[in-house]
Amino acid sequence: MTAPATLPDGRARRVFTILWRQLPFFVWLIALWMLLWGQFTWTAFVTGLVAAIVVTRVFRLPPVELSGRVNLWYGLVFVVTFFLALIRGSLLVAWQVIDPRRLPHSAIIAVPLRTDDDLIMTHTAVTASLIPGSLLVEVDRPRRILYLHALGVATPEDAAHQRRAVQGWEARIVRAVGSRAQLETIRKAAVDTPRQGGASL
Repeated sequence: MTAPATLPDGRARRVFTILWRQLPFFVWLIALWMLLWGQFTWTAFVTGLVAAIVVTRVFRLPPVELSGRVNLWYGLVFVVTFFLALIRGSLLVAWQVIDPRRLPHSAIIAVPLRTDDDLIMTHTAVTASLIPGSLLVEVDRPRRILYLHALGVATPEDAAHQRRAVQGWEARIVRAVGSRAQLETIRKAAVDTPRQGGASL
């Protein structure tokens, strides 16, 4: 009776490294699915798990190269800040709609990102679009610019505030899952803490 075949140590380590680097992306797909449905239940988790498997296994896309770095503390900071921004954004949009003193203003703003990474850009764009009051309309990949339609923008100061807010999400994402080189880029941009990245939308 022959012993079951096992992977060589080098190959097993390589497979483990690939799975470990893809795990945050896999978890993010599940979280994004639950956010899009607005449900945090076991049913939403299971269907999100199935959707993530379909996206990563059935559709043969090029593998996403992750940084291999995950900071749990800044990941928690991102999640808490994001949920607070959801609440704040919902209240602000509701107030702008019912405020009888003035009509709500809006504008298209260009947000230059500091890092050059497709995944960070995607995460930043999705995060900004999920918060009530802003919506992604275009991405200029070569110049690393996001164009968003934002409510409540009546002055250049309002536009600058919204721009800093989106750059703040970029900073938080980099601090949570970005590479060390990207983290250094954020620090050189004088973003030493998540709060300095910009106020929440």
